[in-house]
Amino acid sequence: MIRKGDTLLIATRNRGKTKEFREAFGQLGVIVQDLNEVEGIPDIEETGTTFEENATIKAKAVAALVGMPVLADDSGLIVDALDGAPGVYSARYAGEPANDAANNEKLLRELGRVVSSGDPLPEAGEDVAALSSARFACSLVLYDPSDDSKLAAEGYVEGRIMNRPRGSGGFGYDPLFWLPSLQRGMAELTPEEKNRISHRGVALRKLLALLADKE
Repeated sequence: MIRKGDTLLIATRNRGKTKEFREAFGQLGVIVQDLNEVEGIPDIEETGTTFEENATIKAKAVAALVGMPVLADDSGLIVDALDGAPGVYSARYAGEPANDAANNEKLLRELGRVVSSGDPLPEAGEDVAALSSARFACSLVLYDPSDDSKLAAEGYVEGRIMNRPRGSGGFGYDPLFWLPSLQRGMAELTPEEKNRISHRGVALRKLLALLADKE
């Protein structure tokens, strides 16, 4: 597994994610790169039925091409009233190409079919109701091809799906996600506030703890 001075490739082109991982692994003396710095890596088809399966598929496929440790993630929204949907299909819930607005519209439409009325959220305003309990989930998989070793960690943040969007920040399903613990919507948080409670941040802290136990 990775040690001080090693290079870790993050299987993403999202520079925001890379920044978060670089800050975390930099404390361990690990050099972090992402797919923007490596040529010839195609999009990896994620065919798993769970977040961990998809992250593992991505990590192993990229590692086979570069021959170095790779960290991959998969994340999404789990809505209880929809039996866990959109789940691993969160990014493309409304079809391809991926579109946040279309995904949110489909989510509200599907919830409207199974939820007759929501529970009022007076803290969010008289016209805002919670349609279902839900959670954001993130699975991180660190794979090292040199010894075929794998570390996996998951993180969650619990909330409710609102019947209308709130806030102008964030992305994806953030505008519809209410955080009872903070009495605010996910899209109303600053980036710093979101990072402190995010499912990816929780998973990353767990993964770092697993790495520490390996030493």
